[in-house]
Amino acid sequence: MSPFLCLRQLLESRLDRAAIKWFKEASAEIGDQVSGARFCALLSRASRAVKRRPLELTPKDRAQVAKVIDGWNPEYWNLLEAVRAALVLSRPDLALEGGGLAIEEAFKYGDEGELCALYRSIIILPDPERFVWRVGEGCRSNMRTLFEAAALDTPYPARFFDELTWNQLVMKGIFIGAPMWRLWGLDGRQSPELARMALDLAEERRSAGRAVQHELWLCLGQHAGERGLEALRLELDPTNSNTLGRRGAAYGLARAGARAELEDYLSRESDESVQAALEDALEGNTQSSVFEHLTA
Repeated sequence: MSPFLCLRQLLESRLDRAAIKWFKEASAEIGDQVSGARFCALLSRASRAVKRRPLELTPKDRAQVAKVIDGWNPEYWNLLEAVRAALVLSRPDLALEGGGLAIEEAFKYGDEGELCALYRSIIILPDPERFVWRVGEGCRSNMRTLFEAAALDTPYPARFFDELTWNQLVMKGIFIGAPMWRLWGLDGRQSPELARMALDLAEERRSAGRAVQHELWLCLGQHAGERGLEALRLELDPTNSNTLGRRGAAYGLARAGARAELEDYLSRESDESVQAALEDALEGNTQSSVFEHLTA
């Protein structure tokens, strides 16, 4: 199934009759090669017909989406973003230069909501590597909404970013507090340089008397080294009042392969939530997705 057909199916079961009518008319108009200005106008006017509410995928929807593009996950999209993405895919010239120019024009004039939809759309466009600079721009944004739309729930960064851009993306996400467990491919793109950057940030925050973000401990993996292990030990110290950070460090220690230390900490731990994290980590649940539940 193509991304367009997948989105259309999702929309047809969620839009009311008036919204479906507007979407079909707008999609057909875009399919007839509208001007760049009209294309941008239709993307903007979608907000008049469609509410910005969660897409709310069912288990069946998730299974269907998983077959379209590995790593593509519209679970956190809203309905308006899905409509706008489908409108983008309605262009018949997406694989040509004109289509690429139209996308860039839409980025130039879009508001925050339109930009989020455009960033989310790029992975489902033909030859998405054409837009690597554009996605990188979104991943450098200080606006968390734009960052998440460009970086998370998509395989784009893992597939197309070089090591420097990837590492900068990870550090930016940690810095602004984005849910980095949703960064597809994070577990497979660990590196000594990423670990070094994460540890520099941890030391900087500690020097300033600030808590270390718990998702920073996702960045070390097998490249923690002695410096990383010492940082994890500091975080797991019972005198540390940052319980969320201690729970994250439990998984970080497991990801670093320090099983014996985990068992020792578990034998001495009194906080039930940290105990649970240590036990879970010892059972081998160390993938980045386990961090979803730390803030639940």
